[in-house]
Amino acid sequence: MEAFSLTSEDQAILALESATVVGHTCKVIRVGAEAPGLTALRARVAERLGSAPALTRRLAETPSGPAWVPDDRFDLTAHVVQVPGAPRERAALRSVVADLFAERLDRSRPLWRIDLVPVQGGQAALVWRVHHALADGTMLMRYARDLLWDASPKAAGPAHHHAVSHADDDARRRGHLVGFLMREFAITRAGSPFDGLIGTRREVAFASTGLARLHRAAKDLCGATLNDAVLTSVAGGLRHWLQEHHGHLGVVRVKVPVSLHHESDDAANRDSFFTVSLPLNEPDPVARLRETRAATSVRKVDDDAQTMDTLLRHLGNISPSLERLCLRIERSPRSFAVNVSNVPGPRRPVTLLGAPVDALFSIAEIGERHALRVAVVSLGDTLSFGICADPAIVEHVQTIADGIETESRALSEAAPAPRAGGTRT
Repeated sequence: MEAFSLTSEDQAILALESATVVGHTCKVIRVGAEAPGLTALRARVAERLGSAPALTRRLAETPSGPAWVPDDRFDLTAHVVQVPGAPRERAALRSVVADLFAERLDRSRPLWRIDLVPVQGGQAALVWRVHHALADGTMLMRYARDLLWDASPKAAGPAHHHAVSHADDDARRRGHLVGFLMREFAITRAGSPFDGLIGTRREVAFASTGLARLHRAAKDLCGATLNDAVLTSVAGGLRHWLQEHHGHLGVVRVKVPVSLHHESDDAANRDSFFTVSLPLNEPDPVARLRETRAATSVRKVDDDAQTMDTLLRHLGNISPSLERLCLRIERSPRSFAVNVSNVPGPRRPVTLLGAPVDALFSIAEIGERHALRVAVVSLGDTLSFGICADPAIVEHVQTIADGIETESRALSEAAPAPRAGGTRT
């Protein structure tokens, strides 16, 4: 029996799972009129499953440690299922997704499942959970491309990030590393407003905005990137929630995962991160965008995400105890308050068995003492935000989603209008 050893990242993710933390990532795919039924969906996945052999492997213990092994009793009907009951109203999807997300995947089988949720009007939603040890957000988008979309891989494939090489300047790298350590491992005195002992319940909310218009606005307003605008919009959503439910603003430090996947790699997980403080005291979204851009620019110029990846990999060889210390600090609620991930999705609209995919959302798991998480994904010209929280600590998460839409709209409308007859690049 051929076995595929888990990488150190995959094993670390398995170790994070606990009585209150499930270990999966999730995509919510909303399909429009004439959405396929269960039989057609199973046939589509069965037809293409050979392009994703990792999805037919289960977790097993081997003499050399945990590994993925072929599941000799693989049964697709256990992985593509339909939620029982009458078709739901679209407004009811939030509670259905939250309940499904809180359920654990069966570790005796390959760690993924698609739940088909019929929606009134001949529509449907696919709630696709994949254990994070099997795939990260970038890899899951590749699986969606290969298994679901009607469009060709070239037409619908997500853009991939490339790892950036460092200059061979020892003095510069040493100076950069000192600054990086101060930024990433400095512990703030202020506690996180989302810090608490999480339970097993989840609440989710969704928000969407126009991608191209937000991107242009960020560039025109201050030379910022789309990701800067995403963080600024999230900051606005957090500001709205804190004003209503917490009464204290200040600065919130967010952790921003960065994909280090190469175009041709097939690693399940290849992510690093950097952290940045969001100025929630700033009421003007444009001024907040400028401050966010200034903060993220330092991290981009100094390749902080790549350095974090290299540092934590090498620490395990040099000093396991130091590696454990850095990981404890990095996961502390005093190191960051909220994880905000952003994964590129299909560049153009896609269909599933002829039915239009109306919306695509990501939901990512929260962590111990981090009761809120935001995941962002694109579909054509739509940028969508998925918010996941423990409702006992972060109640009314729809307030955050509404605030994100309000702030992103304010940014888009603040940019100067294009001149008549002119074009933008």
